[in-house]
Amino acid sequence: MTVESLGGRTEAPARPGTPDGPVRFAVLGDSFSEGVGDRVNGVWRGWAPLLAEGLPVDGRQTVLLNLAVAGALSRDVDEHQRPRAVAFRPHLASVVVGVNDTLRRTFDIEALAHRLDRVLADLAAAGAVLLTSCLPDPGRMLGLPPPLALPLARRQRSVNAVVHALSDRYGTVHLHLADDTWTEDRTLWSADRLHPGERGHRAVAADFHRLLTARGLAHGTPPAREPAQPPPTRTEALLWLATAGTGWVLRRSRDLLPQLLLLAGAELRHWADGTGTEPLDARADAALAAALTATMGR
Repeated sequence: MTVESLGGRTEAPARPGTPDGPVRFAVLGDSFSEGVGDRVNGVWRGWAPLLAEGLPVDGRQTVLLNLAVAGALSRDVDEHQRPRAVAFRPHLASVVVGVNDTLRRTFDIEALAHRLDRVLADLAAAGAVLLTSCLPDPGRMLGLPPPLALPLARRQRSVNAVVHALSDRYGTVHLHLADDTWTEDRTLWSADRLHPGERGHRAVAADFHRLLTARGLAHGTPPAREPAQPPPTRTEALLWLATAGTGWVLRRSRDLLPQLLLLAGAELRHWADGTGTEPLDARADAALAAALTATMGR
């Protein structure tokens, strides 16, 4: 397998349709697709290289262009990653993004829907088979108290609803990662509780491979599900949380925490006056409906 990164390609890909040329696989998104949580030889690996190894047969290579960057928003994927991915002329392209949008005060579900639609449309027009995934909400994964978790849950449900609708529109190979099988199995997740560990990344790769095989699009050996490296020790996990994990919280807090506290205050006020979460749920549902109408009606 040939790997390409943001620094540029190491092998010129063959023209589309060349039977004996490499399979070109473009990966767009954030830390989930960059491979955070699965460190091998000092660098992030993740599910995409594991999947890439199991795509071709008959001596063909997979050329992997991983454009995913930790912290990326839907705007970053649309404005910066999409043009490079389209120019790469991929046979296969994954687009998984949205969690970071839910962690920003500027969250706008309609803008996110338009960006994802543009990214998927351009990649589909370039001839790529598309991979998408919905994801669990970060509040649940972090075990936040309800007043803090509920606003994030609403946002992630809206993102997932948009992803589902667009996946149907473009006939993507879609992987559901928001169900209880994923969120409740802590062996799949790294110490930060937001990114898959090696076992989780292997599960993502294996499940995508299974779905691609069912469509006749993957012909190589499926990725192994069991980790090849020992899991982090408790000391290593605590060290991560005390260093990199603390830094993550501080970076997010400058942007998210003030608004999240306001959202939590709104939750508490509705509980106190007896209206519960219904008005806030209705407001989120209305925004989602408007986003879907505006995007899917084009």
